[in-house]
Formats: sequence, structure tokens, C-alpha cells
Amino acid sequence: MMNSHLPRLLLCGILSSTAALSGCALIRKDSAAHQQIKPEQIKLADDIHLASQGWPQAQWWRQLNDPQLTNLISQALSGSHTLAEAKLREEKAQSQADMLEAGSQLQMAALGMLNRQRVSANGFLSPYALDAPKLGMDGPYYTEATIGLFAGLDLDLWGVHRSAVAAAIGAQNAALAETAAVELSLSTGVAQLYYSMQASYQMLDLLQQTREVIDFAVKAHLSKVSHGLEAKVPYHAVRAQRLAVDKQRVAVEGQIKETRESLRALIGAGERNMPEIKPVSLPQIQTGLPATLSYELLARRPDLQAMRWYVQASLSQVDAARALFYPSFDIKAFFGLDSIHLDQLFKSTSKQINFIPGLRLPLFDGGRLNANLQGARATSNMMIERYNQSVLDAVRDVAINGTRLQTLNDERALQLERVDAMRYTQASAQAAWTRGLGSRLQATEAQLPVLAEEMSLLILDSRRVIQNIQLIKALGGGYQAPAADNK
Repeated sequence: MMNSHLPRLLLCGILSSTAALSGCALIRKDSAAHQQIKPEQIKLADDIHLASQGWPQAQWWRQLNDPQLTNLISQALSGSHTLAEAKLREEKAQSQADMLEAGSQLQMAALGMLNRQRVSANGFLSPYALDAPKLGMDGPYYTEATIGLFAGLDLDLWGVHRSAVAAAIGAQNAALAETAAVELSLSTGVAQLYYSMQASYQMLDLLQQTREVIDFAVKAHLSKVSHGLEAKVPYHAVRAQRLAVDKQRVAVEGQIKETRESLRALIGAGERNMPEIKPVSLPQIQTGLPATLSYELLARRPDLQAMRWYVQASLSQVDAARALFYPSFDIKAFFGLDSIHLDQLFKSTSKQINFIPGLRLPLFDGGRLNANLQGARATSNMMIERYNQSVLDAVRDVAINGTRLQTLNDERALQLERVDAMRYTQASAQAAWTRGLGSRLQATEAQLPVLAEEMSLLILDSRRVIQNIQLIKALGGGYQAPAADNK
């Protein structure tokens, strides 16, 4: 049987025209979207500069030519539980986007129903409770069967579903950027811990050299004391120096153990599969500052990209909230067979066709739609303000890390001069001893100021390497935002 619903279609047209003219559910209040930060605000001060320029390269750690570091970062990226969780969030966001997109397409399902029923003699269908075969009634028991295909389509004329899909795609892209941000945090975290450990190894070596010098001095002063050539005060003074060095060594060795455990947790390694970390020299750093930041910083910082996509998603949610004020149209159709007697189900006379266009027009909702729109707008504006602050914070991070690295470079240049000056003094004491103009003890103890200045230089070099890695992270670590996926 074919249902023509002409009165219903006519009513839909009338209501649509009325809504277009008068707007039954009115948008009472909707503020404009807040402005996103302007490109001219994304720049550094003119006095912040380094000797080199440019952005970090992808997989920046490979430029350090350290196989141990490369292996540790690879292990971290493959075994980190934090990264695994980020990738699962990414999969979840993708599934939500796919589900929303699928829901806006044509939906079709096969239906089948079997209903054994007893008709009430006192109900609306009471005649069918009679047992009158000549009248086509053999009640009161019937077995009704229905099979067929059901289809439905939401026309989405005002973009409710499209906006929801766009918001889900924005959240999906944000999850992708967040995964890249986790990878960047892992790689820079591993590198900082690794080079902190390498600096500790070198500090142990310098402390060992210092102890050997002091050991000689202790023996020399003890020999003088035993021969009555001097008082015990110098002996106890150098002995106290040796104890101080031993205390430093214990502290550094403990720091190495702590750093190793932190590194092991970061890369997700067990006690048995933690790779051995051998001492190597600290690398020569080459990271520079780009000539300009502007939109480049937005594209190269994965955290900013994630925030930007969340802003886009929130704007799409506002569009969806606005679209709910307008009429929604859908079409439903059924084609199948229906009979109250199983033996007649597959006859041509049991054919049933339904074509049902529908209209939903919001009239009075107690302010629910306006509250929903106001909430979506407020959420979007909050995301924009958070994004703007994140951009300013990112520029600040680049400026601070660049300035600190610039300062450390200047300090290192001065420290090198101090080391050279102390080495000159040591060489003079050594030459005096060689020519018989001084004692071996004086020549040996002249190494202590040199070693102390070399320790200061090592501390500066370690801070420079760590600060360089911080600058790489602030610049995005070689990340490049992919092209927008609009599906």
C-alpha cells in the first residue's frame, strides 16, 4: 500500500515559509567570536639573536651523531606508555569522526518481525477477535510477519551534521598534533637526561684527577710532618680537601643512578633491557634562532597546532548550535511484505511501501536552544583566549631559551679565558719545578685551580647542551603541521 502524505508535505511547506518569515525559535543573543592573535605579535625582540639561524630539522637528535642517544630515543618512541595512550586517543578521535560522518549518510537496514498476538474482543480491533472465515477473520489468534528494507536520510539543509562532523575532524587533527607533542617531549626529555648523565661521567673524571693531585699532596705533607719539617695544619687541610672531593664523588655517583632510573622510566625499559650508557663527549651545539617566527611558529609547534584545531572544532560546534534553530528535514522509506497470516506473507498482495518525508520545526523550547548556543559560544571563546595565551607563551619560551643560550655562550667564552690563564700558571709552576726553582708539591698543587676551572667549564657546557635542547623543543623540534584534512 502506498502512503502519499500530500497534506503533510503541504503543512511542511507552510511551516517552512512561516519559519523563514517570522523565525519561531529566535536567536536572542549570540556574541561574535573573539579575535585570534595577530601575526605581528609573534616575534622576538631585536636584541635576541644567536650566531646561527634556522629551524630545527626533523629527527634533530641524529645531527648529534650519537648512536647511543639515537637508540634511546627510538626505544622511547616505541615503548612509551604515554605515547601509546596518546595514539589511542588519536584512534578514538578518528572513530568518533567516522561515526558522525557515517551518521549523516543514507542509512539502510533489513527488518524482520514475527508477532504472535491475541486480539482483544473489547479493543479497537475487536472484530478481528471473531472467528468468521467468510469475513476474512479467523481470530482471536494471529501470527503477523513483516520483512523488508528500511531507509532514512537526513537532508541536513542547515549543516547541523556537517558542522558536527567538522568539529569531530578538528578534534581528530588536534589528537594527531598532541601525539606529535608527546613525541617531542619524549625525545627532548631523553636527550636532556642522557647528556646530564654524560656530564656527570665527565665530572667524575675531573674529580678523580683532583683526588689524585690531592692524594700526592696528602702524602707529601704527611712525610714532612713525620720528619718534623712542618706542623700538622697543612696536612689536615689537604686531607679535608680530599674528603670534600670524595663527598662530591658520592653525590655525582648518586646523581648518575637517579638519572639512569629516570631515563629507564622515560623510555619504558625494564631492569634487564636497559641499554648500557657509555661515557662520550658532550656535543657541539649548532641550533640557532629563525630570522622570523610569525605563522612558522604556529605550524612548527605541535601544541599550538593542537590548540588551533580545538579552536576550529569549537567554532564548528557553534555553527551546529546555530543550525538547530532552523527546520530539519528527513526522508524515511520502507519497502517490504506484511501479513497477519504466514501463508500469505510472500504473496504480491502483501506488498507494503511507505514514503515518509518529515519536518521538525523548533517553536517553543523554554530557551534550551539559546542556552546551548550561548554555552557553545562561551566554550569557543575560551578556547580562542587559551590559544592566544598559548601563542604568547610559545614566543616567550623561544625568547627565554634563546636568551639563556646566548648568555651561556658569552659566559663560556669568558670561562675559556679563565681556563687558559690557570693553565699558564700551572705551566709556569711545572717549568719552575723542572728547572729546580720550585718543589714538585707546588707544581702538582698548581693543577687544582685548573681542574676547578675545567669543572666550571664543564658545568657551563652541560647547561648549554640542555638549554640547546630546550630551545629545540620551544621551536617545535622539526615538526611541520600537515595539510588540513577536510575529508
